[in-house]
Amino acid sequence: MKSFIAKPAEVERKWYVVDAEGKTLGRLASQVAAILRGKNKPTFTPHVDCGDYVIVINADKVKVTGKKMTDKMYVTVSGFPGGRKEIPLEKLQAKKPEEIVRHAIKGMIPDGKLGRMMYKKLKVYAGPEHNHEAQKPEMLEI
Repeated sequence: MKSFIAKPAEVERKWYVVDAEGKTLGRLASQVAAILRGKNKPTFTPHVDCGDYVIVINADKVKVTGKKMTDKMYVTVSGFPGGRKEIPLEKLQAKKPEEIVRHAIKGMIPDGKLGRMMYKKLKVYAGPEHNHEAQKPEMLEI
């Protein structure tokens, strides 16, 4: 018996909507990353982008455990002297709540060209509305 290897042209993609309200950030991110990668399909092939599109709504209502809300820092470095900026999770959630979910999911998909293709299939919205009704997304319980 031969192993099945998916071909990029033969991959069928679905659209899913995931509601992040009340979900723990890390657990949500790992399950969404698996769907983006295609690990939930029997036709999963590691070197082919066979994942589905995922729309995450209510990203502003995601929760974290412990003291992460005040202790967790998001760091950006410009490369210039003194160009390091730190922003706590608390302030980032007030400013750009969708960036928290994007950052967590991006850390759980592969690096390189294949990972960038998978990351483009992620759509994150802070509120309950999204503009992808034409794709007829299915609600996914996580």
